[in-house]
Amino acid sequence: MKQAPMPSPKKARAPKVDPAMGSAIDQLDTTYLQTLMGYNARRAALSIIELFLERLAPYGLKPVDFSVMSTICHNPGVTSRQLCATLNLLPPNLVGLIQSLEARGLIERKPHPHDGRAVGLHATPKGQALMVQAEQTATELELEKTAKLTPAQRKTLLTLLQKIYL
Repeated sequence: MKQAPMPSPKKARAPKVDPAMGSAIDQLDTTYLQTLMGYNARRAALSIIELFLERLAPYGLKPVDFSVMSTICHNPGVTSRQLCATLNLLPPNLVGLIQSLEARGLIERKPHPHDGRAVGLHATPKGQALMVQAEQTATELELEKTAKLTPAQRKTLLTLLQKIYL
């Protein structure tokens, strides 16, 4: 499959300066930044995360809490090791998060059926109920933030983003 050529960086040009204003600039040039995948992905993510934090605050879930709870709900018995590998989390960071979710009564630990050393994580009925609402809220806000995209474009964008990190 032939790949589209990367846009070539534009030659550096002198910053726009209004001699009457010293170094004041009316409009910033971000043309180069807009050619960078990371810049665009980060800007899009920040736009969604800002709304995510606002809308999921009533559930007491930050993005990482939401990701962990969703993974536990959809994979009853998942281990901490599996969570770390799947969500790219460091084990020390997950320990406190698991303790917090357990203290809130959202998850519980049960012996792993095949590995005597491992513990499986399960959502409690309270945790499952919370996540049904939280996932519905997340779906609604994502549809709202991507309203300028068609369903096919939304699906394509997800596929392309996943090709970068999977």
